[in-house]
This record gives sequence, structure tokens and C-alpha cells, in this order.
Amino acid sequence: MKLIIQIPCYNEEATLGVALAALPRKLPGVDIIEWLIVDDGSQDRTIEVAKACGVDHIVSLGSHKGLARGFMAGVEACLGFGADIIVNTDADNQYEAADIPKLVEPILRGEAQIVIGERPISEVAHFSPLKKGLQKIGSMVVRIASGTDVADAPSGFRAITRDAAMQLNVFSRYTYTLETIIQAGRKNIPVKSVPIRTNEFLRPSRLMRSMRAYILRSILTIFRILLTYRPLWFFSVLGTLPLAFGIGLGIRWCVLYFQNPMRGHVPSLILATIFVLVGVQLFVLGLIADLIAVNRTLLEDIQLRRRRQDFGHPQPGNS
Repeated sequence: MKLIIQIPCYNEEATLGVALAALPRKLPGVDIIEWLIVDDGSQDRTIEVAKACGVDHIVSLGSHKGLARGFMAGVEACLGFGADIIVNTDADNQYEAADIPKLVEPILRGEAQIVIGERPISEVAHFSPLKKGLQKIGSMVVRIASGTDVADAPSGFRAITRDAAMQLNVFSRYTYTLETIIQAGRKNIPVKSVPIRTNEFLRPSRLMRSMRAYILRSILTIFRILLTYRPLWFFSVLGTLPLAFGIGLGIRWCVLYFQNPMRGHVPSLILATIFVLVGVQLFVLGLIADLIAVNRTLLEDIQLRRRRQDFGHPQPGNS
């Protein structure tokens, strides 16, 4: 059984050494543990620090691609290096490395294929009340869209089995956390949350340049997730309001017309027609988007077969 701990890095020379020093080299039930960093176009001494700390694999993206691209590049590399389990953590030492056994244990027991570390959000001192609220709202939306019970969807501290990793795809360039959970839920990949601890705050988040930007990106990410993975539901919800309003206006026009046929009440009739047409068009868009989603599912199945051909399955004794 081989476990590879991957860390996406972008200019992390100040904190990477601290994060690596806490990583384990031995775990019960695991034969080999290796470390891998994904250098996302760092312009500092990140690679030198990684080498000095004994990192086994370094994947360089050449230029800055973003966290989501870095995560997937690391997953692909871990699969290529024969990982049976992939653990993802952050270079800022946000997550307590001593809790990695908690992530791996449900996988070793066969209870899950993806395990998400659940942070004590309400106790994290450097999270503002607004950010804590957005974290909870985002997690709630992900639970609805994925059908899972993940309590901390934005958490990047997670363990993934080889088979589950082969089925993951990330379309967003911003972050991978929400999207991968929804994919897992829709593909019936067993997902579980386990409580974990966090460490002292070492640096500001690279994803949040400002609270305004964080709010905007969070909202856009949530809407995009719903639009991508539940298009029929999304457009049906959007279409229900104008359709119901248009039908209500239509009923009102009928009542007024029969009360006084001499008055046409044309503006009300036109407005009712417009709202009904908008509602129907949104429902049609939902049907078209749902058909496109079916094609995406077929393409993902093809990609999974290609990955299994490329990476194969490690033979016993060769991990």
C-alpha cells in the first residue's frame, strides 16, 4: 500500500519547510509514504526548500496555473507514481499533519473512497464572521447538489483512493474543493467527513485577495456548480417564478375581462404573456443543459477508461 502526500505550492518558501517537517513517513496499514509537491510557477526558493526537506517528487507547471490546476496535476502525477491513496494538504501548514491517520483510516477500513477533514470553523480565530457564514452556506449548497453530508466542503485536507482519483475532473480554475465533492456524490463515490485540527495562522489565504473578491467568487462558484451539475433543477427553479407570475397575471386578466369585456386590459395580457414565455424558455434551457450534461458524463466515462489504461492498477508487491 503506497500513500503519497501532495502539496500544491506557489511561492511557499516561508512556510513549506514547517508543513513538510510535520508530515509522517510511517503510518499503520501503509507500506510506503512519499511526498510530492506541485510547483505552480513559484518565483522564490520553494523548490530548493522542498529538496532540502527530502521531497520525493516535484511536479513543475512552468507558470502559475492556479490552485485547481495544481491539484489535478498533482493527482495525475500521484497516479503515475503508483499511489493507492492520495492525501492533499496545504503548504501553509493550516491543517494538523498528525491528523492524517484520521483521514486514511476510513479508507483502510473500506468505509469511504474520499475523506474530507472537517475543520472547527467556528473556532478558527482568523476567519471573520462573514467568512464563517459563507463557508457554512457553501457547504450547505454542496450537500444539496452532491447528496453527501460533507460538513466542511471548502476544506483542502482530504484523502482519496486511487479509483476515486481517476474519476475526478475539475473545470474551475479557482478551486477544486466544492466541485470534486459534487462529482463524487453524483458518481456514487463514498464520501466521509472526519473532524481534524488546524494550526496557527502563518500567512493570509492566497485564494482571498479581499473579502469582496472572496464573496463574489464564492457566489459565482456556487452558481456555476449548480448550473454545471444540476442544470435542469437550476433552470426549473429560475423558470418557476416568472411562469407562476405570468399565470397569475393571466388569471387576473381573465377575471377582469369577463367582468368588463369592453375593456381589453391589453397591458396586463402582454405582461402575462412575456412572463409565461420567459418561464417556458428557462425550462427549455434546462432541458438542453441537461442533455449537454449527459454528454459530459459520457466523456468522463471515456476519460476514466483512458486513465485506467494509462495508469493501470499497481500489482501486489509493486507499490
